[in-house]
Amino acid sequence: MAGHSKWANIQHRKGKQDKLRAKQFSKLAKEITVAAKMGDPDPAKNPRLRLAVKEAKSVSMPKDVIERAIKKSSGPGEDYFEVRYEGYGPNGIAIVVETMTDNRNRTASNVRSYFAKNGGNLGETGSVSFMFDRLGKISYKLAAGDADTVMMAALEAGANDVESDDEGHWIYCADTDLNEVSAALEARLGESETAKLIWKPQSLTVLDLELATKLMKLVDTLEEDDDVQTVTGNFDIPDAIMEQI
Repeated sequence: MAGHSKWANIQHRKGKQDKLRAKQFSKLAKEITVAAKMGDPDPAKNPRLRLAVKEAKSVSMPKDVIERAIKKSSGPGEDYFEVRYEGYGPNGIAIVVETMTDNRNRTASNVRSYFAKNGGNLGETGSVSFMFDRLGKISYKLAAGDADTVMMAALEAGANDVESDDEGHWIYCADTDLNEVSAALEARLGESETAKLIWKPQSLTVLDLELATKLMKLVDTLEEDDDVQTVTGNFDIPDAIMEQI
């Protein structure tokens, strides 16, 4: 069992400090609407919608906002396209950007500009994603059980790996098995905090203060764009340096 991914820790701290809560809710609402539009509007019958609603609840998104997002799927509105962009940040750090857009040209132009203005460059599809594993990730609080208990439950549910530390438990499975593994785990451990698809770096590059500052500027700029849903990189920022940024 390895220690929990530093990339996830960075995202967690950034999430706590994020003042743009309305923007976060907007992006989650978009995912809920698209998931409901592509399948059944009942989360119990739509795995993607079920996971989207769980993610929204994990950040305390109000129930009425979630319900409005689901209802919006049955009415007229924009058609969104899911587009993935890949590129390199400062010092060749690999970055995967997932977007949901109603205008591919606008989004592509914006993302390319963000990379160029922040010491990076946008690459072709597939140029960096081979450095990541596409996985399902399910998180539990420490109260779910000790490391051995969670490990056994995860393996019996069909998971591939578990990481446990003093912050909680993170269970990984094949991306196509996320809904089934999540449901099996809930029967054993109770409801999880989150269950979502991620890009997990195969290795991490440790950054110093100067490089970390430059890279986080790129990440922040990307995340501020309304079309960008997630940003993932293969880097590690030590706690002491993260506190200085």
